[in-house]
Amino acid sequence: MIPWLALLMSYYCLNGVAAENTQLERIERCQTRCSQGLSCKSRPEFWFAPVCQDAPTGLTSNTVFHNVSISTIMRCEEKQKCTLHLRIQTVVDLMDSIHGVSICTNSAGMMTNCQTIHFNKASRRLMSGLPVKIENDCTEVSPNQQLQVTVKTVPSYCGISWSSMYHAPGCINKELRKSVPECITGTLSYTENPAKKELTVSVSDMLQDHDYHLRLCHKDFICTGTGAHTLLKKEQPSKTAVLPYSRPLPCLCIEGWSAVMDAPRVQVCPFKDRLDELWFGITFDPLEEALIWEPACPVTAVAGLCEKKEGGVCVDLPDSLQNISREKIIFAKVDPQPQLCMKFTAGSQSWIRCPFADGIKVWDVIVSKRHGHEELQILSQVTARFSVGPWVTSAESPVGQMTDMTFLEVEKHKPIELDLKGKECNFCQQVKRIDVKYAATVVHCTKLCMSKLSSSVSYGLTGIIIPAAACISCIIVITLVLCLLLMVYRRRKEKRRGVCLSEKPTDTEISEVQSHRTVRGRVLIPDPLKCGNNEKANLLLN
Repeated sequence: MIPWLALLMSYYCLNGVAAENTQLERIERCQTRCSQGLSCKSRPEFWFAPVCQDAPTGLTSNTVFHNVSISTIMRCEEKQKCTLHLRIQTVVDLMDSIHGVSICTNSAGMMTNCQTIHFNKASRRLMSGLPVKIENDCTEVSPNQQLQVTVKTVPSYCGISWSSMYHAPGCINKELRKSVPECITGTLSYTENPAKKELTVSVSDMLQDHDYHLRLCHKDFICTGTGAHTLLKKEQPSKTAVLPYSRPLPCLCIEGWSAVMDAPRVQVCPFKDRLDELWFGITFDPLEEALIWEPACPVTAVAGLCEKKEGGVCVDLPDSLQNISREKIIFAKVDPQPQLCMKFTAGSQSWIRCPFADGIKVWDVIVSKRHGHEELQILSQVTARFSVGPWVTSAESPVGQMTDMTFLEVEKHKPIELDLKGKECNFCQQVKRIDVKYAATVVHCTKLCMSKLSSSVSYGLTGIIIPAAACISCIIVITLVLCLLLMVYRRRKEKRRGVCLSEKPTDTEISEVQSHRTVRGRVLIPDPLKCGNNEKANLLLN
């Protein structure tokens, strides 16, 4: 089945390409031609076909008509004044009972158009029993017209005819777009100025002697105008206009057409590959807690919610995928958190947009430090229910697992403290809102051991450093005082030595002292030598 489908699609694609590039023969006037020796002339007829007659014995369609072919040509008066015509060729086995051939075309909603070709009586008798070739190209058709072509004998014999359906080439053909007024759209070229958000559009090959419309529009079933529109006058030597735009959307197109009734239009879409421009305009309704996005252009894609993890990976939330076409996408009951994002997928490409990345959230985990350790609280702007539990990671599951869940109800603006007593080092706590349909998980890891260790170490160091500093300070003060006293003592001693040297004792005084030592043996003599105000006592020993 699939190979046949692929073959069929290839056939139609090749036919479309062939129709676009087919070269059509041009003629200046239409005519009817018959084989040499057969005199014939044609005239148009538009009335209803006459009633058929019984065919002579032995006369059948297979014995009369051979090698019937239909093709399209163009009859041109000027470069842009051409019309389409059918060229019909056939071979007829001429007989006395056949006086001519009728070629008729019929299409839905149109009158039957016939070209009747009559043979001269003398020439048909002369060539009776011989095959003769007949060709006529005076049947005018419209581009892309589908019609039925019937070839009959004159007079019309019942059952003696040839019929086939034919589809005239459409305006997709390049020659028709340049030559047939019904197909002439003009050729659009443009340059983009992203800084000014402007498109400079030039028109060529437009319909002569007519004005030309240019505008920007959003392409859908129809192309809806954006407001940027201009009319190029036929008198203008330069067929150029500048059209401003607001966003480079993939469905934003330049549309042009001649200023005539039912003129065909040409569209060029400069930003058709800019799908990334579609994934903006996400809004949040805080009352309904709904995340809303509406496509600016028709697009075939899938939208869903995901939770952004470390490393930029966005994990899809279950049951959140929605198909996108033209309608608004609504995710009801969403908990706004910075890591909650929308994920758009079109074909093999994906885009992630995080509408709450700027910090919008209705609840948070508050961290505070008291007595050397961390404390966690949940503070919510709305009354909500939460699941709380440890977030355990392991080598087998590095992402994390939820175990031992606890459920809490937090009232509006009333924080609730989380019990972390006796928890392990580097303990991770996960909190998730459970009264909504779509929510992200908030994980906070405490550092309790590090806080306690740093506190005990700081207390120990304080008990050692402060006494040591006090002792060192006392030693320094005492040392300074002693140094000062010693300096004073030395200065006084040096002063006294100077006085004694100036008042040296006589020989008489020295002899008296010696006599006292001899008489008394061991005597304490106060102030034996007067040296000013001497305060020293000398102990004289034998």
